Amino acid sequence: MKVRLKWVEEVSFLAQSESGHAVLMDGPPEGGGRNLGPRPMEMLLMGAAGCSTYDVIHILKKGRADVRDCVVEVEADRADTEPKVFTRIHLHFIVKGKGLKPEQVERAIRLSAEKYCSATIMLAKTAEVTHDFEVLEAD
Repeated sequence: MKVRLKWVEEVSFLAQSESGHAVLMDGPPEGGGRNLGPRPMEMLLMGAAGCSTYDVIHILKKGRADVRDCVVEVEADRADTEPKVFTRIHLHFIVKGKGLKPEQVERAIRLSAEKYCSATIMLAKTAEVTHDFEVLEAD
């Protein structure tokens, strides 16, 4: 896997993935940025949420669950001193489907957390990573 990052100005960077996608990252105005994009550490959390959600949806669909929607709300804390690594990350899954069983969702989240999600497993080396979920019935 390769990524190319180009400094744009001040604390703005354009990151390009090997698959041809780009995202602008920027810092806050008090840090010299113009707030034009997410912070690099926010990108890490977004990547972790995406990685885990990918797994959960894939596992549920593979099990023939009628999953219709999934939202993940992530909250994290960082260390007070440098390096300001994540020390706590909590992922709250809101999964909607027809006839979804909580046990199915719990199993999919557990498999992602313990076996498949490279991002959260890697982040768990410095942070306590926790999960919870709610299941909503689709119309």
